[in-house]
Amino acid sequence: MKLIKNISKKDFARNTIITFLLMTVATIISFVLFYTPNFSPAVIAPIYILGLILIGTLTTGYLPGIIAAIISVICINFLFTYPYFQLNFTITGYPLTFIVMLSISLIISTYMTRFKKQGIALAEKEKLIAEGEKEKMRANLLRAVSHDLRTPLTSISGNASILMGGPELLDEKKKQQLYTDIYDDAMWLISLVENLLTVTRIENGTMQLTLEPELIDEVAQEALRHLNRRSAEHTVTLAVPDDLLMAKMDPQLIVQVLINLTDNAIKYTPAGSSIAVSAQRSGETVRVEVADDGPGIPDAAKEKLFEMFYTAQAKRGDGRRGLGLGLSLCRSIVEAHGGQIGVRDNNPHGTVFWFTLPASDTPSAPPQNGPAVMQKCVFSDFA
Repeated sequence: MKLIKNISKKDFARNTIITFLLMTVATIISFVLFYTPNFSPAVIAPIYILGLILIGTLTTGYLPGIIAAIISVICINFLFTYPYFQLNFTITGYPLTFIVMLSISLIISTYMTRFKKQGIALAEKEKLIAEGEKEKMRANLLRAVSHDLRTPLTSISGNASILMGGPELLDEKKKQQLYTDIYDDAMWLISLVENLLTVTRIENGTMQLTLEPELIDEVAQEALRHLNRRSAEHTVTLAVPDDLLMAKMDPQLIVQVLINLTDNAIKYTPAGSSIAVSAQRSGETVRVEVADDGPGIPDAAKEKLFEMFYTAQAKRGDGRRGLGLGLSLCRSIVEAHGGQIGVRDNNPHGTVFWFTLPASDTPSAPPQNGPAVMQKCVFSDFA
């Protein structure tokens, strides 16, 4: 058994401070109680024993406990045994007292050392598991990205080659279709890159939120202005019961959440479907919903929707396979805000994605003419 372990200077200083601090506290308490009328001196030893237990618990190694045991016996002998303020270890019982205290300190130190070693081993094991999961996620991400980047890049390259090779051979309708396809693929790549960058910041712990009271109506309108071109095939509405409804958020990230949720509804619903974005306050939170009247999502799929790399089997309107990052990213962003996110069935059919944000305490202005009127904006044509 090593009395002095290879510990850092910081741990050595910490052990020293804790040992002498607790011994000082035990001595002061014992000294005060010793001179209290009708106080039994038999309580002095248990006070020091309690100090030994705390030292063995809070320090590392065996040396602090041994030093504390020696200090305890010396203090009991010098301060609380007649003749006072004199050392006399010939008194019957002191060898036994020293052995008992030393045994207690060694037993506590032994168990705590083993316990701490087990804790360190467990923490290292969990760290290795976490690193393994991160490596697995990176591998899956790289594999998925390499596949999904190739498809739109090949499409862009092919369409651009056709336009550059013989534009005079193409009629105006065909040219417009090629331009549209290039634009759609480019916008899809931009969305992919933005999601990947946010996922990377979350994974590395470098995403810093700037939570400020923001108007829900303004943030939602900003998100709807950035929807993909296929939103023109749907009726997208925004309904806010109070145009001064506010929530604490990082507006850039919540815009990304709303874009992902609304784009998801557009991609998985047929042309002509209605998509409603709404928000209302409920107690200390603001609940935002994105509802569609499409075919809906099977119950079995709902449980996995927010897992990274999970993609529903439903056929997308643009025929492109998704990475399965959007909804997982939404969950990470919303939970980083202290909110919740979920999905439920719409009535009579369709899907409703919802999430909550902390409501702002900034009071809304009272209505001038009667109760608040539902503000409804219709977005039916996005460039």
